[in-house]
Amino acid sequence: MSFVVPAPSQVSVPVVGGDDLFPVHRIYCVGRNYAAHAREMGHDPDREPPFFFTKPADAVVMSGAELDYPLATSDLHHEIELVVAIGKGGVEIAEDDALGHVYGYAVGLDMTRRDLQGEAKKLGRPWDTGKAFDEAAPIGAIQPAAAIGHPTQGRIWLNVNGSARQDSDLTHLIWNVPETIAHLSRLFRLQPGDLIYTGTPEGVAAVGPGDTLEGGIDGIGELSVSYRA
Repeated sequence: MSFVVPAPSQVSVPVVGGDDLFPVHRIYCVGRNYAAHAREMGHDPDREPPFFFTKPADAVVMSGAELDYPLATSDLHHEIELVVAIGKGGVEIAEDDALGHVYGYAVGLDMTRRDLQGEAKKLGRPWDTGKAFDEAAPIGAIQPAAAIGHPTQGRIWLNVNGSARQDSDLTHLIWNVPETIAHLSRLFRLQPGDLIYTGTPEGVAAVGPGDTLEGGIDGIGELSVSYRA
C-alpha cells in the first residue's frame, strides 16, 4: 500500500545537548494566563478557570527563521511564552504527579492575527483563523527537565528591533505548570510529543514586515525570528 498524496513529514524540535529531536504531536495553548495581560485584553483574571485553544503541529518554526508576513492580516501580534514539552501521556493527571509527565521546557511565540481573532470574538466564532495559521508557533530548542529542573521563576522577555516590548517573570503565571497540566488532562488525553504554550505576559503589540523579534526566559534559552520586508 502507498499514500495517494505525499505523507507529511514529522514535525520536530531540537533538544539541547545533542542531536536528539522532540517529535511534535499537538500544540495546546493557554489563554490569558498572566493577570496583567488579561487586564490589558479587557478581562478580569480572577473570575475564570484556565481555557485552551490549539495550533496545528506544523505551525512550529524554529528560532532563527525568516518568516513571511501572514496572509489576511494587518495586525500581527507577538506573545512570548514558556512552552512545556510533554514526555509521558495520561488523562486526569493529578497536580502532584504532573511534573513527572514533563520532558522539558522551551521558549515560544504564540503569534496572533489579532484583527481576525477580534472579529471572531465579536461574532462568537472559533479563534482558529486568528491563532492556527502557518508559522504561528515559533519555538527554541527544548531544555530537558532532567538537566534544568522545573522552573517556577525567571525573567520572560521580548524585544522587537532591539526595543523592549514584554518583560515579566514566570512567578506571575495565574495557573502554574502542574495546575495547567492537570486541567488540560481532564479535557484531552495528553500524549508524548504534546507542547503546551502556557500564556503570555502583558505588553503584546503589533509587528510588521521587516521586524526582528528576540526573546527569552532565564535558565531556559532564547529565540529569534524575523519577518521579511
